[in-house]
Amino acid sequence: MKQWTNEIEIDAPIEHVWKYLNGTLEDMQKIMPQVVSNEPVTITEEKVGSIYLQKYKEGKRVMEYEVETLDFLDTPNEKKMKVGFTLGGMFEITAGYKLSRINDAKTRFIYTTTNKPLKWFVKLFLLFANDKVVVEFVERVKRVAEEEN
Repeated sequence: MKQWTNEIEIDAPIEHVWKYLNGTLEDMQKIMPQVVSNEPVTITEEKVGSIYLQKYKEGKRVMEYEVETLDFLDTPNEKKMKVGFTLGGMFEITAGYKLSRINDAKTRFIYTTTNKPLKWFVKLFLLFANDKVVVEFVERVKRVAEEEN
């Protein structure tokens, strides 16, 4: 299993940044443009255990998978969500988003993702994996949040 973490400060209030991670499909698509659908299947009161059917477009292919909420916290000064899903029967993936309020106009964003191969032959792909996608994602969240703030 591989894990990547990246952290960035965003010049926007914590609630503003949170809406891209825990808001409408339209807001989510601003930071994850490949997500074309995110429909609730099971929603729990405490959010943990909630399942969404998500569709993700890669080129001309649309992949569908269930995303489960594994961890959730929503307080005025700290917000976090961790989701997990299996991609194409090949990888078990988790994505963790943590926001911390620095002040009224600044937020710390920490993104952590893990990738566990489920088949022996896909382990080779992880040998060459780097943090480029993770870095690009946190920079996109910062850019979108600051532009729209």
